Amino acid sequence: MGKMTLEELRKLRESKQSELKKRDSEGKDIQIIVGMGTCGIAAGAKDTLDAFLFELDKTNLVNSVVIRQTGCMGLCSKEPTVEVVMPGMPAVIYGDVDRETAKEIIHKHILNKTLLDDRILDRPSEDILKK
Repeated sequence: MGKMTLEELRKLRESKQSELKKRDSEGKDIQIIVGMGTCGIAAGAKDTLDAFLFELDKTNLVNSVVIRQTGCMGLCSKEPTVEVVMPGMPAVIYGDVDRETAKEIIHKHILNKTLLDDRILDRPSEDILKK
């Protein structure tokens, strides 16, 4: 590997700082938790995680949404699974989350506060939700 120019070093620093900022939870009240157990990874959770990171960049939500990884959520047949936690909405676990569904979660659930009913695997029952 050859020597890097000052400009290349600056670009590398900016990209690494951006990556670190995505994982920083301070001041962020919305969480996207991607199941990255062996079953999730085998089902495509890495692509799902990448899709969320891409959409967060694209929609400029990096400063308000933290993306986390967790192990198996126990719903192996519905992997990749993703939990979304945000104020004013129930915590929801979505199943079979591919790239397109990840994009829908960002645009519908996060931005428009609308649940994707056809992908929900688990959410609190109606009688315990605050109205």
